[in-house]
Amino acid sequence: MSFWRVLLSIICPPLAVIGKGCGSVLIVFLLWLCGWVPGVIAALVILNNPKYTN
Repeated sequence: MSFWRVLLSIICPPLAVIGKGCGSVLIVFLLWLCGWVPGVIAALVILNNPKYTN
């Protein structure tokens, strides 16, 4: 996980996980609409999960 992805996940979480698939983007976007913190946490979890590496 690069520094820029972490910074992007703090600023706009759906953009940070755009390369991880449509489902990940949708989940993070919905959580981000519910609140900023859940969206950031979900984005960081998805970015740190080795199952979703490209």
